[in-house]
Amino acid sequence: MSHTVEISTEVRDLQAVQAACRRLNLSQPTQGETKLFNRSVTGTRVQLPNWRYPVVFQLETGMVAFDNYEGRWGKKMELDRYLQAYAVEKVKLEARRKGQRVHEEALSDGSIKLTVQMGAGS
Repeated sequence: MSHTVEISTEVRDLQAVQAACRRLNLSQPTQGETKLFNRSVTGTRVQLPNWRYPVVFQLETGMVAFDNYEGRWGKKMELDRYLQAYAVEKVKLEARRKGQRVHEEALSDGSIKLTVQMGAGS
């Protein structure tokens, strides 16, 4: 039986944040306070390619803070790409925790199809 699922992403899992950084060949995230242009935020910092300021994930709430100055200090496409990588890695982590296998397929439109195969006891 096949099921299609759309995922709305809240970033809450440090292990998946780290896996997404590895997947995209980014520096590993750091923790702490970060000064964005006009305010400071505390959380898990990820530096995206060609972004002036890091993106800060508040894992407790799932909130994301960033300042890309409407694309002048960083392209939103890079954040979208990171969030996609996070979602894929989070699904893979959760499936593996349940003893399931995941097959990943990159589609021509840039999306990623994940097929989760249930374990024998599921």
